Amino acid sequence: MKVLICNDDGYQAPGIEALYQAMRTLGQVEVVAPEHNNSAKSNALTLYAPLYVREAANGFRYVNGTPADCVHIALTGLLGYRPDLVVSGINNGANMGDDTIYSGTVGAAMEAYLMGVPALAFSQHEKGWEHIGDAARKARDLVDGLIAGGQMQAEPWLLNVNMPNLPYAQLQRVQVCRLGRRHAAERVITQESPRGETMYWIGAAGAAKDDADGTDFHAMNQGVVTVTPLQIDLTDHAQLSAWQAQMAALERPA
Repeated sequence: MKVLICNDDGYQAPGIEALYQAMRTLGQVEVVAPEHNNSAKSNALTLYAPLYVREAANGFRYVNGTPADCVHIALTGLLGYRPDLVVSGINNGANMGDDTIYSGTVGAAMEAYLMGVPALAFSQHEKGWEHIGDAARKARDLVDGLIAGGQMQAEPWLLNVNMPNLPYAQLQRVQVCRLGRRHAAERVITQESPRGETMYWIGAAGAAKDDADGTDFHAMNQGVVTVTPLQIDLTDHAQLSAWQAQMAALERPA
């Protein structure tokens, strides 16, 4: 196996170190991760500034860019080979429901998926890295299961995985879920800068809005490891006909 590991918390984060230690016996495992925290960068690519790759003392390579930058340059020339799998995380905090739109952790995995490589994004529910070694061990279990099940020979896939901050023995239940939804984010936070200017800070994410049975929010509240298969097509297929009729009406002379 050839495995590429990335994240959005930066190459020095405990989550990526734990994930590397859990995955490194799979075969050829390399880390290419952001130099600094890039949370909520989604799929952003750096197009108007140069990117530099440097190597840390532990062999991890880090980039002065986004998570998607890291995966993109790794797959298009840096590695010199095509990995069999890209694994992103383990993120410091959940990526459920609407979070997947903003998440740099998911963005890194999605970049791999867009380029035809199967990928997983791993996150822990609560911030603080409690039981991070146990989460990494469970992540390895899931990858081992996918390999043993022949999933590596299937068409490329993208999985979003969230794990409770629990000891390994309590991480045995796994549920495939749909994404839930959050309420709108909380109000923006304003402060005055030392120069008297108003500074704005993005407010906290909204609470769960759709946490019905079958959602990742509901399963996480039951202490279950959640797995959500993701797709990229954002087309509102159910409304295509209605919009076609609307556009046709606009084209008719008054």
